[in-house]
Amino acid sequence: MRTQHSSIVSDMATRGHPFPGSVRWRFSSTLRCQVGFVILLIFMVERVAGQIRYSIPEEMKKGSVIGNVAQDLGLDLKRLRSGRARIVSGENIQYTELQTDKGILVVDERIDREQLCGDVTPCSLSFEIILENPIELHRVTVEILDINDNTPFFPNKDIQFELSESATIGAKFPVESAVDPDVGVNALQNYILAPNHYFVLKQHSNPDGSKYAELVLQKPLDREEHPSVFLKVIAVDGGNPQRSGTVDIKVTVLDANDNAPVFNQSVYRAVVVENAPKGTYITTVNATDTDIGSNGEIIFSFAKIKGNKVDMFSIDENTGVISVTGLIDFEKEKKYELRLEARDRGGLTGTSKVIIDVSDVNDNAPVINIMSFSNTVSEDAPLGTTIAVINVKDADSEKNGQIKCSTDKMLPFKIQSSLTNYYNLVADEHFDRETTSEYDITVIATDSGSPPLSSSVTLQLRISDVNDNVPLFDKNSYSAYVMENNSPGMSITSVSARDSDWNQNARISYFLEDAQIGGNPVSNCVSINSETGVLHAVRSFDYEQIKELQLVVRAQDGGSPPLSSNVTVKILIQDQNDNPPQVLYPVQTGGSMVAEMVPRSADVGYLVTKVVAVDVDSGQNAWLSYKLQKATDRALFEVGLQNGEIRTIRQVTDKDAVKQRLSVIVEDNGQPSRSATVIVNVAVADSFPEVLSEFTDFAHDKEYNDKLTFYLVLALAVVSFLFITCLVVIISVKIYRWRQSRILYESKLPVIPYYPPRYSDTLGTGTLQHVYNYEVCRTTDSRKSDCKFGRAGSQNVLIMEPSSTGTMQRVQSDKSILDEPDSPLEVRLL
Repeated sequence: MRTQHSSIVSDMATRGHPFPGSVRWRFSSTLRCQVGFVILLIFMVERVAGQIRYSIPEEMKKGSVIGNVAQDLGLDLKRLRSGRARIVSGENIQYTELQTDKGILVVDERIDREQLCGDVTPCSLSFEIILENPIELHRVTVEILDINDNTPFFPNKDIQFELSESATIGAKFPVESAVDPDVGVNALQNYILAPNHYFVLKQHSNPDGSKYAELVLQKPLDREEHPSVFLKVIAVDGGNPQRSGTVDIKVTVLDANDNAPVFNQSVYRAVVVENAPKGTYITTVNATDTDIGSNGEIIFSFAKIKGNKVDMFSIDENTGVISVTGLIDFEKEKKYELRLEARDRGGLTGTSKVIIDVSDVNDNAPVINIMSFSNTVSEDAPLGTTIAVINVKDADSEKNGQIKCSTDKMLPFKIQSSLTNYYNLVADEHFDRETTSEYDITVIATDSGSPPLSSSVTLQLRISDVNDNVPLFDKNSYSAYVMENNSPGMSITSVSARDSDWNQNARISYFLEDAQIGGNPVSNCVSINSETGVLHAVRSFDYEQIKELQLVVRAQDGGSPPLSSNVTVKILIQDQNDNPPQVLYPVQTGGSMVAEMVPRSADVGYLVTKVVAVDVDSGQNAWLSYKLQKATDRALFEVGLQNGEIRTIRQVTDKDAVKQRLSVIVEDNGQPSRSATVIVNVAVADSFPEVLSEFTDFAHDKEYNDKLTFYLVLALAVVSFLFITCLVVIISVKIYRWRQSRILYESKLPVIPYYPPRYSDTLGTGTLQHVYNYEVCRTTDSRKSDCKFGRAGSQNVLIMEPSSTGTMQRVQSDKSILDEPDSPLEVRLL
């Protein structure tokens, strides 16, 4: 538990006031000096910021309260918990524990003052309380007060020595000192001699405050009367209750040896260097005895003293040479004070003392302890951020213990001194993880000895990433080409961006920015893989509908908040020869036949008609060429390769058949090419009645040929039943072509009607005097369109029904039109 004394000492130590008179102390004259020194030390320590001092008795139970640290330091309990307050002492045994939930300091291990400090006073524990976020250091000193828990005892329970009967009154005989590990009032205070007739006890104090006693002869001895004298010495301490120990002394009375040895110096002084090897000479002591014979032979020895000081040195009992026998460590003991004894054979003893000063050697390298270290720091950490708190100690003294800490000047760090022996490693420059992601920081501590000793520790610091870099695309813009009629899901191209950040901040996702393409969202045409950046076609493209897609791709990292950048992707649709040519003229009808009339007087190069076709593809896929595939008389007609004009190549004669059937194939320039075939019926006659009977038969022949074709196809289908697989392929092709026609139909592309100009006679017969008038009646499906045309003179158009009976009707009966020389004439044969 926390005693009244501990709280008062804590309060007075922090405020610099003397202890109040209400506290009861028992002081001896020596102890008062020591306590005064402690009070002065406390007064000086108060100047250190964040330092408190407590006083507790030793042997307190585990869990006993030492003091309220939170209250004495003015800290909030929340601050203790959030700052992960903890005790750092560097000792193997942790005697105290900080309970952060209550803000109190309690005893964690039994504290034995004698084991902890020996006979050193005052005895105290010093440690630091460290808090983080921000880092704070507070020094706590706990003074351990002695309690009377040890009984004085003599190393030997029985002491025997011989004394000459000629010993003079007043002769002194030292008594082996008793040992009491306690200090202060509780230490050995007094020796008491049991009543006897010969001796009295005289007490003395050593410079270190310890007590020793001497027996003083007050009555001459008479060996014949009392050959032996039995004495009892009691050692008493000053505790409450008092403790005591006894020793029995047997004095054997010898014959006269009336001169005791005498040292030639009352005090000897010597100096020894620490770490001196065993056997090193220190000094020589000398004593003389005026007796002769065995009574004058002197034996040198060290008086019995507490502790292990006597084990560090040895004295030659014959020569008095003092030498080193143990390890001399300046850091443990700076001065040794030993009592010397010179005893003759008669039992008389002379005493002196030797003071041995230890000189320091720079034999201890600085010890570096990392009290707190943040092994990861954000790259946006401000200047002055504390990276680590370092404690450096050097057991040497004076300049051998003066320490300088340093680190590599090329690194963005510096070391600042905080409390005594504490240093802060702080950031001296701004970090950039993309430049340097990790630092190996070597902290070097060097003392000022000669030669200087140093030690080092290496800290590995990682720089954590901050999302401070925007994703960057490999290119300023992207372009890709896609052939139309592609399969949905096909990969078009890919975009790639990089982010120099790390981990989640560098994880890039790709998105399509919202846009409209042809009135539809861009997502209906193209999709993007958010992880790989690969663009895929959502549907099949049609060059005749969309020739170019321009979209924006956004690359966004996974930071918080996320950063992004955009890039433009242009997708060009390439044309494919997927549309066959479409014949606009002459119109192919299923129920009637259209015939071109050529007069028998037509010259070479006579323009019969012109095949007009278009191809909705583009480029060379739309370049059309016209060829005559079949003809009733190949020697009579030819077709212009580029313009589709059908002209006569010789003079028409009477022998030429009236009915002429021409099959013209129209091909585009694609790879592979596509084609369309058109049937052109030509009537070679000078008048309409001349061709009526011929074309009636022609119509019947066509009907017969159609029926024959039907039977052939039916027979072929029966025979090809075994080749059903091939048939399925053919049907698939049919379906594909139907879909293409539907696409063309839905595209609503305008079909430009062709109006042929006036043509010159290539044979030099002059300019045609009549204008070709074309009347094109278009539907959305060109194959269902109706075309009417007419021309003047003998160049008339015949529209024939296969079921015609030869009766000719005038469809256009307006007389004014017939009277005009250039008016078109439309004739339908029924």
